[in-house]
Amino acid sequence: MAKQLSLNFNNLSKFSWEKYFEDTQKIEPCFSSTQGILFEANCLKILPNIKDEIADVIFADPPFNLGKDYGNKSNDSLADKEYLNWCFAWIDECCRILKPGGSLFIYNLPKWNILLGSHLINCGLTFRHWITINLKVSMPITGRLYPSHYSLLYYSKGKPKVFRKIRTPIETCRHCGKEIKDYGGHRQAMNPLGVNLTDVWNDIPPVRHWKFKSKKRKTNQLSTKLLDRVVQMSSLPGDLIIDPFGGSGTTYAVCEANSRNLIGV
Repeated sequence: MAKQLSLNFNNLSKFSWEKYFEDTQKIEPCFSSTQGILFEANCLKILPNIKDEIADVIFADPPFNLGKDYGNKSNDSLADKEYLNWCFAWIDECCRILKPGGSLFIYNLPKWNILLGSHLINCGLTFRHWITINLKVSMPITGRLYPSHYSLLYYSKGKPKVFRKIRTPIETCRHCGKEIKDYGGHRQAMNPLGVNLTDVWNDIPPVRHWKFKSKKRKTNQLSTKLLDRVVQMSSLPGDLIIDPFGGSGTTYAVCEANSRNLIGV
């Protein structure tokens, strides 16, 4: 399991965030560090104030509209059309603030992402990948296949400025330690650093049970391994990453650990 990370909330050094916004008088960050800022607000109150084409990467993990209780901060029980219109509104803002060559990732259920992906095409973005995150997401449902994955959309504004090849260790049996595949007899010719990352991610650990969650960040917590892979694949140190749905802060922690700048909501 990836090492748990936590934000350095004692570090209040100045981050020059004002240059990214149209009107700084209307907004006030709740946290600042040398690498970024966080806002406690509705993303549709913050995103429209961000200048055009300033983000290198945007990672969005919105509420899934499953009727969960987020207090008075979010309504997770919208009618389907209302939920999609809300998603289209923040997606439009994300497409506007994304740099040419920048990358946009949306983590959601397949039933929503198939529609959100179509909207991204209409916004002029380029499809890169539908990434399958292999996780058991619910109990078996009568009359349907067992849901066992989340989807991660990966789109770019034109040709990606950054795409770094990721290699993963050759899979071995967790019981006997032997390699699972024979790779068609070409094992000896393979890169010793591992195999090229595919668009099916079987190695992302779930972070759902309380005992596996950071004591400081229990709400809507994603695996740090997932965010670290996204950040490493699509950005360089010093790049600006924006997360409009901060949840428990996984994106921000990973950005600070990897020397990326961040604006989070």
